[in-house]
Amino acid sequence: MKIKVIEVSTDTNIGGAGKCLLTLLENFDYNSFDVKVILPKKSLLKTHIEKMNIPIIEVDGIADKSLDFKAVKTLKRIFKREKPDVVHTHASMSARIAARRAGAKVVYTRHSVFPPSKRISQGIGKTVNGIINNHYADRIIAVAEAAKENLTDTGIKEKKIKVILNGVEGLSPVSTDEKRIIRERFNLPDGYKAVSIVARLEDIKGHDYFIDAADKILRKNHKVKFYIAGTGSYEGHLKEKVKKMNRQEQIIFTGFISDVDKLMSITDVQANASYGTEATSLALLEGMSLGIPAVVSDFGGNPGVISDGENGFVVPKQNSSALAEKLELLLNDSNLYEKMSENSKKIFKKTFTACAMTRATEKIYFELVNR
Repeated sequence: MKIKVIEVSTDTNIGGAGKCLLTLLENFDYNSFDVKVILPKKSLLKTHIEKMNIPIIEVDGIADKSLDFKAVKTLKRIFKREKPDVVHTHASMSARIAARRAGAKVVYTRHSVFPPSKRISQGIGKTVNGIINNHYADRIIAVAEAAKENLTDTGIKEKKIKVILNGVEGLSPVSTDEKRIIRERFNLPDGYKAVSIVARLEDIKGHDYFIDAADKILRKNHKVKFYIAGTGSYEGHLKEKVKKMNRQEQIIFTGFISDVDKLMSITDVQANASYGTEATSLALLEGMSLGIPAVVSDFGGNPGVISDGENGFVVPKQNSSALAEKLELLLNDSNLYEKMSENSKKIFKKTFTACAMTRATEKIYFELVNR
């Protein structure tokens, strides 16, 4: 008898949570699970899920928001009709309430890491938040230890929480000829090294510090280029900053690129400078699968991915000098680089594969249904 699971996403765009959902759907043991997905209308996830021949139920009133009381009624009717054993929500409180009322087991994944407000981390607010979230979830998945800390800081019982680190499908190395074509595409001359940062262009992602670090390095070394991949509300500010530095040829904005694996294939070192929100960066994991070490801030889930001195370096957040120092060390010390590159591959295979994440998630479903 298969366990019936409904996955619920409220995302209209494809962010980190959406990518994790797609990874789960691609790797579930469908001999053991019967899976359907609930999405808001016009979600970009729909096309990808349809290719997997997984049934989709589209619902009004849930797009990009956690709670809508009309949606609770709609979702309850759907759950009563579908009779899932488990409802796994990716941030939707509406779905958690509806699933509980419909008698299903409820799993909730916390995909983000950010300092909780005083309103829900102190006094009566913490108590009330804890009561609500403890009631409307049988198990809560935190994608990083830092995410778990966010949850317990807001009154959620530690015994409810299971840390399951994000996992991704590893990237495949490209041939020498293909790499040459990709280097031409990104205007990376022979003999030059590449440092990349892949993140939404928002202030809390720390691109200002990345650009300042790049400028420090470029004053000493002209055979390196820095790539900023992504889009966001901070894009205009960042481009103006680079223009004032007269670094447009060396600090390059790629915009949104659907085939970010191509950029990864020519990247020597990755960076992550987040200081306001960061769970487990999927870009860092994909880079690790190719043996790309990274220099990251000490915020959120970054220290859970990069072990300082093993597969990269962890530096204080909002510190461009420290970021520049460690990036420069990896760019210039070939022996150190090779060691960290090999460690990156080993750590990825041991901890961060898509299979590891999916099996751990399935185990929670089994435990809830069979306990």
